[in-house]
Amino acid sequence: MGARARVKPRVVFDTNTIVSALLFRQGRLSALRARWQAACTPLASAQTVAELARVLNYGRFNLSPAELAEALALYLPYAEVVESVPASKLACRDPKDQPFLDLAEAGRADMLVSGDGDLLALKGHASCRILTPAEFLALP
Repeated sequence: MGARARVKPRVVFDTNTIVSALLFRQGRLSALRARWQAACTPLASAQTVAELARVLNYGRFNLSPAELAEALALYLPYAEVVESVPASKLACRDPKDQPFLDLAEAGRADMLVSGDGDLLALKGHASCRILTPAEFLALP
């Protein structure tokens, strides 16, 4: 009998986690790029993609249109877009973080990866595991 194919975990990454991995190429989160490109299925929604593009356009990053497109191309082709994302029954104390919680539930995520205290406070209460980026990177 052959070995069963390993199913890639479905993962929601919050915006700050993605931005750190994309823009700080030698930073502590740069290893996330290899993970989302090969070892997991990142989930995205129209709302989370719009938020990512908005943050990448911040003046402090000073990205040209070509650099913005390049950054998005390092993430978006690997993401599975979840079309319908109803509100989760679990509410986050910061409404700006709610879309990630909603996406995790709607997309049947295995994990939500964030360094945000408002999302991390929901560990053990969400429909999936909530991990810091360091915890996620420490997984086998």
